[in-house]
Amino acid sequence: MYLLKTLHSFDSAHFLAGYDGKCKNIHGHRWTVEVEVQSETLIEEGQRKGMVVDFSDLKKDLKVLLDGFDHALIIERGTMRKETLSCLLEDDFYVIEVDFRPTAENFSAYFFKELEKKGYNVRRVVVYETPNNSAIFEK
Repeated sequence: MYLLKTLHSFDSAHFLAGYDGKCKNIHGHRWTVEVEVQSETLIEEGQRKGMVVDFSDLKKDLKVLLDGFDHALIIERGTMRKETLSCLLEDDFYVIEVDFRPTAENFSAYFFKELEKKGYNVRRVVVYETPNNSAIFEK
């Protein structure tokens, strides 16, 4: 089995609605996302001969995916009062509403599935919310 691994980072803020602890407050992270793709075989012809995928394609696709979250406030849909959200948007803050609680665990599953949609045979996605704390989603 061949494995390729690459990583990229983005900065964003979030909070955990309904959480009884300091993470209920808006706070930021430098999220680092590590992706592993796998293949039993290598490409046999063309300029990608001997590769699982072209690293430049994988890095570009991961960067595009993560850059969409960079310097955003990421909130779980329905967890912020409409008035508060409206004020943030009116003041031109970059707010992204997601359909999941924005935890490292859920981000790892989300990024895994998004990369699968792009055709990658993803083995594992690791999301670090700090250098010492990470969540893994794998098959």
